[in-house]
Amino acid sequence: MFILCTWGRGNIVKQNRSRTPTIRCLHMFLEDLPGVARVMPNRILSLQTTRSWDFLHMYPQMADGILSKGRSGAGSIIGVLDTGIWPESMSFREEGMATVPLRWNGICQEGEQFNKTNCNRKIIGARWYIKGYEAEFGKLNTSEGAEFLSPRDAVGHGTHTASTAAGALVENVSFMGLARGLARGGAPSAHIATYKICWATGGCSSADLLAAFDDAIHDGVDVLSASLGSSPPLPSYVDDTLAIGSFHAVARGISVVCSGGNSGPYPQTVINTAPWLITVGASTIDRAFPTTITLGNNRTLMGQALYTGKNVDKFYPIVYGEDIVAANSDESSARSCDFGSLNSTLAKGKAVLCFQSRSQRSATIAVQTVEDAEGVGMIFAKFPTKDVDLSTKIPCILVDFTIGTSILNYMEATKDPVVKFSGSRTVLGQQISPEVAVFSSRGPSSLSPSVLKPDIAAPGVNILAAWSPASSQSQVDPNTNLPLNFKIESGTSMSCPHVSGIVALLRTVHPDWSPAMIRSALITKASVKDTSGQRTVAEGAPHKPADAFDYGGGHVDPNRSLDPGLVFDTKTSDYVCFLCSLGYNDSAISSMTGTPTQCHSHSHSNCLKNLNQPSIVVPDLKQHVTISREVTNVGRTDSIYIARVEAPPGTHVKVKPPVLVFNSNVKTQKFRVSFQSLLRFQGRYSFGTLVWEDGKHRVRMPLAVRSVIDDFYAQT
Repeated sequence: MFILCTWGRGNIVKQNRSRTPTIRCLHMFLEDLPGVARVMPNRILSLQTTRSWDFLHMYPQMADGILSKGRSGAGSIIGVLDTGIWPESMSFREEGMATVPLRWNGICQEGEQFNKTNCNRKIIGARWYIKGYEAEFGKLNTSEGAEFLSPRDAVGHGTHTASTAAGALVENVSFMGLARGLARGGAPSAHIATYKICWATGGCSSADLLAAFDDAIHDGVDVLSASLGSSPPLPSYVDDTLAIGSFHAVARGISVVCSGGNSGPYPQTVINTAPWLITVGASTIDRAFPTTITLGNNRTLMGQALYTGKNVDKFYPIVYGEDIVAANSDESSARSCDFGSLNSTLAKGKAVLCFQSRSQRSATIAVQTVEDAEGVGMIFAKFPTKDVDLSTKIPCILVDFTIGTSILNYMEATKDPVVKFSGSRTVLGQQISPEVAVFSSRGPSSLSPSVLKPDIAAPGVNILAAWSPASSQSQVDPNTNLPLNFKIESGTSMSCPHVSGIVALLRTVHPDWSPAMIRSALITKASVKDTSGQRTVAEGAPHKPADAFDYGGGHVDPNRSLDPGLVFDTKTSDYVCFLCSLGYNDSAISSMTGTPTQCHSHSHSNCLKNLNQPSIVVPDLKQHVTISREVTNVGRTDSIYIARVEAPPGTHVKVKPPVLVFNSNVKTQKFRVSFQSLLRFQGRYSFGTLVWEDGKHRVRMPLAVRSVIDDFYAQT
C-alpha cells in the first residue's frame, strides 16, 4: 500500500520554516504504519493535449494486417487514465461487442449523472477519484455544471483519448463539415475501462493517480493509456507516482503507454522517461485544411484553418496589430496580438494581421484578443507547422512568416487594404507526412540520459475523435446548431492512445509477449521515411532531419511490428538493477518496488549502460565503452542474423559477434557493441543505427553518442 501525504497550501502551518519539521514528523508516523510502503507529497499533474488509422495502413480488409490478425482488439481491455468519458457518444455503443471477459474484476462506480446503466459491453468499467485533488485544492464546486462528481467527462480530453484508442466505428463523422469520414479507434473491438483522475478545474492529483493504478491492476486491464505527466524538472523515479504505478503494472504484464509532453522543439523536455514505459511523441498525418486568402489586388494566398462559419467570401478591411495598439499596451505586444493589446475601436469590424512572438506557443490568446476587440477575422503568421487544431468563432487563418510578410507588404503599399477568406476544406494525401510535430517534446531524458526517450512517434496533429458536449471548449456546429460530439485536437495526448490501441492489438496476436517485448517490436520496426520516401523531418526552427531524440525508433508502423524477428526483453529485476545504478538507496527502491532490495555497488555498476533496451545511448563517451544486449528470436526458428552498422559520426563502432545464429535449441543470444571516440574535443550528440538482418527481418536499433573530455570544464 502507498500513502501520499496531501497537505494543502498552508493547511498545516503558515510558515515554511515550521512546516518542514511538521511534515517530517508526519512522514515518520505514516511510514511506521503497517502495510505502508512509502509516503510522498501529493503533486498535481497536467493533461498533455480519423484519417490517422488509414494513414498507418490499418485496414480491416488487409488479411495479414494487424487489425485483422488482432481481431480488432476483441477481448482486450484498455484502461484510460484521464478526465472520464461521455458514455452516450456513438463511439462507445456496445453493438457488436463481445461479452465482458470473465477475468474482469472492475466496477461501474456511480456519481453525478452517471449510473450503472452508463456502462455496457464497450465501457465495462468506470471509476472516479477526487480525494487527492480536494486535499490539495479544497472541495470541488460542481454547482454551475462545470464538472461532474462521477466518471462523466466535463472536459472532453478523456472522451477523445478513449475513442482514439478503442472507439467503435461511426460513419459520416466530421468537425463542422471538415475531415468527414469514418471515425474509429485503433482497437475498435476492445473494451474500455475509464479512470477519472483529472478535473475540469485543472490538473490531476498524483495521489488519485496512484489509487487508479492500484485499481486498474486489480481490475484486470491489459493496457493502460495515460496522456498526462509532469513538466521538467522531472521527479526522481522513486518519487514519481506515474513511474511507481506503472512499474507495478508492468511487473504484472500490463503495458503502460504515456504521452511524451508538449514542450518541443526544445531538447531535454521529454517527460515520462522511465524505461518500462512506452513514451510517445507526436507526428503529423497527410490531411490538410487549406483556406484561401484573397487580397484586394486579387492575389490569392494559402493558409490553413478550421473554419466553416460566417464572415467568408466577403471583403473586409485589414489592419496590422502593431498599428492599432491599445493605450495601455505597447507595439511589441500588439504585433503578436497579446491579451488586451489591441484598440477595440480600430479593430472592430476588421480583420487583423498578427505575428507570433517567441513567447507564444499558439494563436489561442491572439484570436481571443481579436474576438474581444470585435474583429471579424485574424491572419496569424507563425513558425511553420501543420498543427491547425484552433477552432474559433471568427476565421483564424494560420500562415508562415513568408506569407504573413507578403500580406504586410500589400497592406503597406495600399491605401485601403482589404482581405477575403474562403471556408476551409479538407485535402487528403497531398501533404508530405509524417513529420515530428513542433510541440512534441524532445530527448534526451533529463533524468536518465542513457535511456532513449521518446520511444516512438505516432499521429498527434489534427486528430478527429469523440468529444464531450458538456466541455467549456465545445462549440455549436453552425450547420446543425447542435453541440459538437467530435472535435479536432493536437498533442502527444492524441498520439499516446494511438499507440495504446496498437499495443492492444499486439497483445491479442502475441498474448505471451511481455510489455518490454511489445515496446521493442514497436521501436525496432518503426519507420524513418515519409510518404515521399525521404527521411522524416522534425518541425522546428528550422525544420531538420529527425533523429532519435525527436521520435525514438521512428514513426510507428503497426503492421511491421507484428513480426519483428528479434525482440529485447527486460525483466523486473533488470529495472531494479537500473534503479540501483542511479544511486537510489535501498529503502527508496524497496518502497517503490514493494519488495526488499539491497543494492551492491559492484554488482549493479553496469546496469545503467547494459539495461536491455532496443536502443543504445552513450551520453558521456570518453574514450572507449562496451555495452551488452540480449535478443530473443520470435521469428523463424532457424535464422542467421548479420549486423550492419551505420556509426554515429566521430565514433568507431564494432559488434561482437557480428553474426547471431538461432535454432530450436538457441532462442536467445547476447552481443556486445563497442564504441570508440574519434574526436579530440567536446562533441555534441551524433546518431547512427545498428541493424540485424536475416533476409526477411530488419531489426533496427537507434544509436546516440556524445563524446566528452574529462577535463573539458577544468580547461575552460
